[in-house]
Amino acid sequence: MPYVVETWDKIDHQLLRKKLRQDHLDYLNQNLELLLACGAKLDDNGQDLGGGIYIIDVASREAAQKFIEQDPFYIGGALLHKAILEGFFSNIISR
Repeated sequence: MPYVVETWDKIDHQLLRKKLRQDHLDYLNQNLELLLACGAKLDDNGQDLGGGIYIIDVASREAAQKFIEQDPFYIGGALLHKAILEGFFSNIISR
């Protein structure tokens, strides 16, 4: 089932985010089979708004929670908050 996960970065943690970025990208590449879409939140000028959105295909809310909590951004302390929406795309996306 697709789950949408939205994250928000801690304020003034850009340097930490930059330090963790390659590990974060490696983690995403290791989990491509779960990712329907993901990316950083950017403004119209391409400036980082601090956080990201993931659409992941996992079996349960607990699996979505586990996925985001294993992300190096989460483990490394760069994230302030996360929200998990379930069933959001259940009538739109089918695999």
